[in-house]
Amino acid sequence: MNKAQISKCCAREILDSRGTPTVEATVCLTDGTIGVASVPSGASTGIFEACELRDGDKKRYHGRGVLGAVSNVNRQISQALSGVNAEDQAQIDRILLDLDGTEQKSRLGANATLAVSLAAARAAANHYRLPLYRYLGGAAARRLPVPMMNILNGGAHASNNVEIQEFMIAPVGAETFAEGLRMGSEIYRTLGSLLRDKGLSTAVGDEGGYAPSLPGDEDALRLITQAITESGYTTDQVKIALDCAASEWFSEKEACYRMPKRMLTKSRAELIGEWERLVSEHPIFSIEDGLDQRDFDGWREMTAKLGKKILLVGDDLFVTNEKRLREGIRTGAANAILVKPNQIGTLSEVLNVIRTALSHGYGFIPSHRSGETEDTTLADIAVATNAAYIKTGAPCRSERVAKYNRLLRIEAALGDGAVYGAC
Repeated sequence: MNKAQISKCCAREILDSRGTPTVEATVCLTDGTIGVASVPSGASTGIFEACELRDGDKKRYHGRGVLGAVSNVNRQISQALSGVNAEDQAQIDRILLDLDGTEQKSRLGANATLAVSLAAARAAANHYRLPLYRYLGGAAARRLPVPMMNILNGGAHASNNVEIQEFMIAPVGAETFAEGLRMGSEIYRTLGSLLRDKGLSTAVGDEGGYAPSLPGDEDALRLITQAITESGYTTDQVKIALDCAASEWFSEKEACYRMPKRMLTKSRAELIGEWERLVSEHPIFSIEDGLDQRDFDGWREMTAKLGKKILLVGDDLFVTNEKRLREGIRTGAANAILVKPNQIGTLSEVLNVIRTALSHGYGFIPSHRSGETEDTTLADIAVATNAAYIKTGAPCRSERVAKYNRLLRIEAALGDGAVYGAC
């Protein structure tokens, strides 16, 4: 008997960082080895994402419970995977896809399938006494990503008057991940001091970034630039990235963008023009979701104007879906994809979409969600795939810091073999 065979799968309902239930799965092998993984959930979600199965029972967690997804793991998935070789990730994920049988995993739930898919990979890695990044990436896995730290929140991530959802810093000029993490943490603390000095709130949003109300969104850029320089760094060493989450603003009926907090309305052309202006006046190197998730024509126009200057990252546009990414490649929309495993539902699909991006010259950025757990699989996936960047929030809140600490430990384990970022 192959000792790496799966003997059973089981799941339970746990809480994410927003107090919302999510799925944690355990995959047990015949030799007694186990793998455990949990999945996050998003506050700002794209309409094309895989289904996050919820119970809908208003008497439990306001309908957000996941007992149905847990039951799907404990009954259907466990039986279907019994006896399958845990080393064969492709077969495991094919079985999950066939068992569900829907385009968006609405029968079993992507929260159920992903938890099992990741837990199976962890079990196989543990069977061979390998760290997950080495099991998935082999000897070539040695790159530590530049952290794109969300240090100021707006949009759906914060109850303030800031429209842009995330303002991030990226310490591209650091020589090691540890140094980059230190730089980002120092800037984050400096920004907090600047906000306090101005009498502004230092409460944090879903992803750990500060969430003050400001005169305008551009004031956030000025404050972050000030925090960079007052921390002793230059804007060549530390760049700014934006997640605009423009799909949250789009009115399909009126074909325009309505920013609800400030009651502003912009056309597609005006919004592209605004991003062009901000890029020309501020040290911005990446814009995520600058237009609506259905607007491939607009994305092509925006990419033609900005794609040679900065990263244009599709999150809601692509939702970690290879079919949608290929449509973007065909139409010339964006030049990078955000990779959120729970948007698609299995590890194999995540790795396939990364391979597709790389083979067509698109960048890729592994990313957390607003509702996170302490699970650090994302950090291992980033190193396994030699990602140049990772999004996992501010250097604040344990569910974010857990990923950063995991990357510190991986860098230490790699020693002189480690490389950092895009260099």
